[in-house]
Amino acid sequence: MIAAGNGVVFNPHPGAIATSNYAVDLINRASQKAGGPQVLVASVAKPTLDTAKVMQTHAAIRLLVCTGGPGVVKAVLSSGKKAIGAGAGNPPVIVDDTADIRKAAKDIIDGCTFDNNLPCIAEKEVFAFESIADELIDGMKAVGAYLLSDAEAAALSEIVMQDVKNPKTGITQKVVSRDCVGRDAAVLLAKIGVKAPDGVRCLIYETEFSHMFVQHELMMPILPIVRVKNIDEAIELAVKAEHGNRHTAHMHSKNIEHLTRFARAVETTIFVKNAPSYAGIGFGGEGHTTFTIAGPTGEGITSARSFTRLRRCVMADSFRII
Repeated sequence: MIAAGNGVVFNPHPGAIATSNYAVDLINRASQKAGGPQVLVASVAKPTLDTAKVMQTHAAIRLLVCTGGPGVVKAVLSSGKKAIGAGAGNPPVIVDDTADIRKAAKDIIDGCTFDNNLPCIAEKEVFAFESIADELIDGMKAVGAYLLSDAEAAALSEIVMQDVKNPKTGITQKVVSRDCVGRDAAVLLAKIGVKAPDGVRCLIYETEFSHMFVQHELMMPILPIVRVKNIDEAIELAVKAEHGNRHTAHMHSKNIEHLTRFARAVETTIFVKNAPSYAGIGFGGEGHTTFTIAGPTGEGITSARSFTRLRRCVMADSFRII
């Protein structure tokens, strides 16, 4: 955004005020040191929905950018201003029987645990061929994964997903607990009375496709693993689990046909092959490093160009030479 020539005003998530405003301060310090404006970026000290509405309607703000849940993205897209919206994702991972299983295990855990699974690109559920599933799970445990028992997973399910009644419709539905989003794996285990082993980074659980861990984007280091018989079943279930967001998907395989079939079937903005999820946004992979992946508004992986205004100046008559 800065590289495109903009000043920026942030309305941080209430759960990340201190971190967000610390980052804003760092940017302004760097700007001053380089001879730039004293306040190149600004932030709201106590962000609320009301402060967001002020920003959405303020005459001095010409471009809105929103990353978050469907509600806040919809609000920005309805503002009447040019908007870049990053929608939800539930990225699946397929691991077939041709993959480097040890590397796949490490890559998946590295990607899944980056920022405790908050990024919408991060691995959210794994579909592993039956023939390699045990080896994959062993590989994950070797790099900091904790395998949940059925009882532990059941207890955790009651905590990370809560019943909330919609006051307008009266319908009760399961929603992700804000108290669990982005928490360390050890913190999540402590919530169910389990003392985490040293070095635990991620909680893995072998389960069925219908389990809530598979179907919901939890945004915490919990990774469900579903066994599949073959590539047909893997692709079918992975596409369903992605829920048509067309955001991000991953695959570990050396079979070009399998890779191609899954990429064509899932139709995501980002498709990462044989690497952690963050390779898809330029960290250890090709492309710009960005955390604004605009699926709903079509920009895809944003770059400085995404935050510019394309203008055209045209003259007729007097400059014509016939």
